[in-house]
Amino acid sequence: MTINKNAQDCKLELTLVGRLDTTTAPQLEAELKHSISGVSELVMDFAELEYISSAGLRVLLAAQKVMNKQGSMVIRHVNETIMEIFEVTGFVDILTIEE
Repeated sequence: MTINKNAQDCKLELTLVGRLDTTTAPQLEAELKHSISGVSELVMDFAELEYISSAGLRVLLAAQKVMNKQGSMVIRHVNETIMEIFEVTGFVDILTIEE
């Protein structure tokens, strides 16, 4: 998985490319821990994310908990496969998902 990062003032945008799974979830977790301090708006672009596993969901949940305290988190451009995973797991009720 590749993480493209764009930070401006209090906004952080991460574009994820590839698969967010057991192997790559620690990479995203480390990036978030390193970059999320002082961020009030976190945007994740999933346009090029092909797959997400339970390990990836766990990282998203942890990020959402942090952002609930310091601002907002939005996930954009979710494909049908990942949206189905979000629906089955109930994550559609936890996350803010935009087209």
